[in-house]
Amino acid sequence: MASITIRNIDDRLKRKLRIRAATHGRSMEDEAREILRTALREPTPSNLAYSIRARIQPLGGVELEIPAREPIRSAPDFGTA
Repeated sequence: MASITIRNIDDRLKRKLRIRAATHGRSMEDEAREILRTALREPTPSNLAYSIRARIQPLGGVELEIPAREPIRSAPDFGTA
């Protein structure tokens, strides 16, 4: 197994990690591993449209009827009567 060293962690961040680890009954090292596992479990979509499509695609598509195009209406005449 590989190991990494993380330097220059803000004291407040380290304190939050210690509290979170204690809440879950783990060491800070185990908690950091779990956070990394969770964050890297699924690939991050490249854009919002991809994310929406991936979430809705299993539900199936919707066939929409496209209305026929109509001629452009004449502009209204606001002249004085």
